[in-house]
Amino acid sequence: MYKIKTYNKISVKGLDRFDRSKYEVASDINAPDGYILRSHKLHDEALPESVKAVARAGAGTNNVPVADYTKKGVVVFNAPGANANAVKELVIGGMLLGSRGIIPGMNWAQSLTDMTDAAEMSALMEKQKSTFAGSELTGKTLGIVGLGAIGSLIADTALALGMNVIGYDPALSVEAAWRLPSQVARAENLQSLLARSDYITLHVPAIEATHHLINEESLKSVKEGAVLLNFAREAIVDAAAVVQSLDAKRLRMYICDFPEPILLGRDDVYAMPHIGASTAEAEENCAIMGADQLMDYLENGNIKNSVNFPAVQMERSGQGARITFCNDNVSGVLGHVLSALADNNVNVVDMVNKSRGDIAYNIIDVEQAPADDVVAAIKAVEHVISVRVI
Repeated sequence: MYKIKTYNKISVKGLDRFDRSKYEVASDINAPDGYILRSHKLHDEALPESVKAVARAGAGTNNVPVADYTKKGVVVFNAPGANANAVKELVIGGMLLGSRGIIPGMNWAQSLTDMTDAAEMSALMEKQKSTFAGSELTGKTLGIVGLGAIGSLIADTALALGMNVIGYDPALSVEAAWRLPSQVARAENLQSLLARSDYITLHVPAIEATHHLINEESLKSVKEGAVLLNFAREAIVDAAAVVQSLDAKRLRMYICDFPEPILLGRDDVYAMPHIGASTAEAEENCAIMGADQLMDYLENGNIKNSVNFPAVQMERSGQGARITFCNDNVSGVLGHVLSALADNNVNVVDMVNKSRGDIAYNIIDVEQAPADDVVAAIKAVEHVISVRVI
């Protein structure tokens, strides 16, 4: 029986993926094999030795101490793309809000509470509506920084709206490139994209390389009158630099999902309360993906969508047992483990070995479950971090 500890409110559709004949799932559980969570911060919590994997039901993993967990052999999963449509729709909504006088127009209309004559109000509307005139998205240029699951969906929709789309992503994967519409033009660098775009939307992870990617220096290149949208991560944008650019009338508007005190009280800032993935569908999709990945790892040792371990998939070979282990990514470890198996007459049927950065991960199928002393011998190999027999 596997034990799964939940944090936050996880969608029932995700939790129902766990077969209750094999899984105990609860928010209060001792010696869990895995966690599934949304935004709960784990940095200040002691990690039980029983925990083998953590599933984050969302894209970001800033609330998980990934580096520390990696050293302990704990796999951290996320759910890339599960909330992509929700974020895409909010970005499009943000662009529409930034192109027309929708919010100020509605606020003005709602302020006319002292008027009682409908005809008089209608006449006033006709007189004042030009105050809230805007522009259309068709024919404008959208610059997308980060062309992953969300960025590619936004590109599709923007093209359908008749926009010109340019993209910049120095870490574009082959898989992401295949998803990308051929009409998307490629910017050589961030400065080029900023200089050419009427609207700029950010979709990169919050890592050291992207911290304050949008800053005072980069904003010197921005096209005058551009609208900047950030529905990715707060740390990507230097809010003080954005305010400076708005005050200088370089940026026309900043629309984001991350309110900060410096941004409040401004007519040229629309700050939403971090609702990018707050749809029922997105929460369900993230929970389902997180649960499925957690189960496949616990039951089969397979890894998909991990932020700290390599992607490893291997079909089960017959009725034997499966050994999985992770180790520091140094030479000779796998050889020593295979020698330990051979010395104990354990026949290897199939195997796979992958590495990612400083960590390596291995799946070895054997004809029969190894004895405890064989498992102990594997654990004793220098640089082996953790071992499981499934």
